[in-house]
Amino acid sequence: MAKTKELSKDTRNKIVDLHQVGKTESAIGKQLGLKKSTVGAIIRKWKTYKTTDNLPRSGAPRKISPRGVKMITRTVSKNPRTTRGDLVNDLQRAGTKVTKPTISNTLRRQGLKSCSARRVPLLKPVHVQARLKFAREHLDDPDEDWENVIWSDETKIELFGKNSTRRVWRTKNAELHPKNTIPTVKHGGGNIMLWGCFSAKGPGRLIRVKERMNGAMYREILSENLLPSARALKMKRGWVFQHDNDPKHTARATKEWLRKKHFKVLEWPSQSPDLNPIENLWRELKVRVAQRQPQNITALEEICM
Repeated sequence: MAKTKELSKDTRNKIVDLHQVGKTESAIGKQLGLKKSTVGAIIRKWKTYKTTDNLPRSGAPRKISPRGVKMITRTVSKNPRTTRGDLVNDLQRAGTKVTKPTISNTLRRQGLKSCSARRVPLLKPVHVQARLKFAREHLDDPDEDWENVIWSDETKIELFGKNSTRRVWRTKNAELHPKNTIPTVKHGGGNIMLWGCFSAKGPGRLIRVKERMNGAMYREILSENLLPSARALKMKRGWVFQHDNDPKHTARATKEWLRKKHFKVLEWPSQSPDLNPIENLWRELKVRVAQRQPQNITALEEICM
């Protein structure tokens, strides 16, 4: 069936004007060269909506019914790791055939989008309470206090590493909800291990750890690199040293060494690497190393340095 040409706004208004002066639909149609049914439709529209303008049109009907939308929204709310393929199959079993892009568009209209799941430490209730306590105690600390902290950590960098990702359906600002994250544990695989430190004033020393680190080696690294880093960074008197609760860091001998050296140590909640801003520095380092594509361990170390 051929598509009819839409009437101009002037013609529609003229139909209404002639109707208002008492002319019949047939007379108007003959005068303007239009079908009676067309004239009648314009007049009925004007009587109902008090306008001859085009009204919003519904377009093509949705592929997924309101009931289907509720079903897939409920599914991804319960399990954000549900794939689009799973949802396509669920709807197909319910008698609705759709594509993966239709699933994405439908969920996006519900405020959900596919995102990479964040990797976060696996927390027990005791860890949650300790982190909350730390946050409350330092909530009102001035910027100057944080600028006087030297942050430290170890990290492993892979030669040909690939950061695996999982996608989840979530709403805005829900990236750290437990359902939307991938729990991680410490000491994943890697090719070289590094110790480094930095402060608000810049990076300190970066050291490659060539053997399995123990308490004695850790204290040797601090002895040779922590104070020189503080001097190079021109830290103010009374600066504070931060490290996490790795057993090498919390060993009695390490605590005693730090006490004898008169280093102030920031009390740190367990399982909280994401609270340490050096994690952002490690991320930046790993991204830049990957861009350089080192082909051997020597090149990997040189690029890191």
